[in-house]
This record gives sequence, structure tokens and C-alpha cells, in this order.
Amino acid sequence: MYLNNSNSCLEKKIFISLSAYCDDMLEFTLNSAYNNAKNKENIFFAVIDQNYENQREKIKFLSFAKQIRYCHIFPSDTQGVSWARHLAYSLYDNEDFFLQVDSHTHFEENWDENLINQYEILLKESAKPIISTYPYGFTIDKQNQVEFKKPSGKSILVLRPKKECSLSADNFVLQFRAKHIFSDRAIRGCHIAAGFLFAKGSFVEEIPYDPYLYFHGEEQSLTLRSFTKGWDIFHPTWIPLYHLYKQANTSYNTHHWHGDISKQRDFEWTYLQKRSKERIKKLITGELNNSIYGLGSNRTIEDYINFSGINYFNYTIEDSI
Repeated sequence: MYLNNSNSCLEKKIFISLSAYCDDMLEFTLNSAYNNAKNKENIFFAVIDQNYENQREKIKFLSFAKQIRYCHIFPSDTQGVSWARHLAYSLYDNEDFFLQVDSHTHFEENWDENLINQYEILLKESAKPIISTYPYGFTIDKQNQVEFKKPSGKSILVLRPKKECSLSADNFVLQFRAKHIFSDRAIRGCHIAAGFLFAKGSFVEEIPYDPYLYFHGEEQSLTLRSFTKGWDIFHPTWIPLYHLYKQANTSYNTHHWHGDISKQRDFEWTYLQKRSKERIKKLITGELNNSIYGLGSNRTIEDYINFSGINYFNYTIEDSI
């Protein structure tokens, strides 16, 4: 899909944000992204490795080590995914494009050319397009081989609030799901997926990651701030990468809030979650507008409500698709 449509991607550099938390798939993801890129010399990684083991020496043996900016942090010193991704942003070095994925991702061949070509098509509809959705999944079989099924290319994964979610005066945090919509062209969306976000490199500087968020709410923050600053979200016709999702009936041993390690931190995860919940409410009500983490001035929160059907002030969600 979308191959050999443009020569402009030959000189375009891509900055990839990878924040890993006790993830044994980090090296797999680095190799998959690099080995399957068409223009390998243009791929640069920002790795925030929250792990008991410092893997700097291991990374030095990778053939593309000079294209990796690596930062190791002990798990007991971390404050959650948004905090880590905020650090990853600080490793940006004016690359042309920005890609954020999770540290357990498999890439299709020529994924870089694919995304750049999709982006250039979207420039006909928007000056500031964002390509984002929840990727399809992959698994690792007993022979340690990657297994995944390519999508049909006939439908788009459109993100909408989960049906069981509701809004209230005390809770503005929502969780989203992907819905299949038949279409042969990208669909404008109202939500960003933090595990697959591709945009112009300037996104990093214009929409800085809010380090005061924890887990739930980070995608809403990115969405509302980018939308009100004039960016347009598109759910793509083709997703050239795949996510390793948690399997049913497996424990959360490698999640930030698991076990006694949370008690070793200055802030326990329950406090971080509460602070994040309050942070999203402050964002939506405009209390953060005097900070770099507030809403923009190109569009209003009311414009977003009218576009998305998510009314944060009347506590209603219209699901029209």
C-alpha cells in the first residue's frame, strides 16, 4: 500500500519515541523498525528505558546504535507513561516527522515510505494532519516467530468512547475503542491513539507531553490540545505496524502500578491516577490555558464538542458512527 508514490521521503528523517517499562520487547521493536524501514539512515530513536537493567552496552552492539538516543531510568524512579514520553520528547532533534509507538511493536516492510506517502496525501485536506488509530495486533508463536494478519484495506479503525464510559462533574476521563467503518479514504477522527501517532516533527514542540498525567487521560490531552491548536486527526486507510496486546487472563506484572514497587516511589500510583484525573478536568475547563499544557486558540473546546459529540459540560456522549 502507498509504495513508490513519492520521492520526497528519501531525505525525510523520522523521530521515533519509544518509552519502555520493564519491556523485554524493546530490542525487538528497535530491530523491527530499523530493519523494515526503506530509508534506514533516516530513522532516529528516542528510548526511555525504565528497567532494572541498564541496556546501554547491549544497544551499542546494534548496527544502528548511533541512531539511538538512550536514557535509562530505574523503575522505582519513574512517574508513569506520560512522564516518560515527556522525557522522550526532549530527545527530539528537528527531524521532519514524528512517530510515537509502544515498545512492543512490529513493523511492515517499507513502513516509513508508507506513512510519509499517506501523510502527503492528507496535506491536500489539512495543513497539519495527524495519522493515528489503535493498531491491529500481532503475536509470537512457540517457535518465536511473529504472527499477524494483514488487514483487508477496505475499512478504517475509527476511535470512539467505549459504550460503558460516562462523564460526570467529577470525572472527565474516557476510554476509547476502535470501530470498523468501511471506507477507501482516511476518516477525520476525534481521538489520538498514543500507541500509534504520526505527524510532522513540529508536533513535538507544539504539543508538549504533559508530565503531570499518568495513564488514562494522556490521549485526551493530546487530542484536545492538538485539535484546538489547528491539527486534524485522521484514521488511516492502512496501518503499517502491529501492536502486541496483553493476552486475556494474564497478569499485569510489568505494569507501572503493579506490586510493591509503587510503594518505593515518592508518589504511589493511586495518587498519580487521582492527580491525572484532576489534570484532565483542569485542561477541559480552561484552567491550564496559561500554561504550555493548556488548550490552543485556533479552535475552542466547543468546536471539539460539536465535532466529536463528546459534551464534557452536559456530560453526554453522542455516538453517531
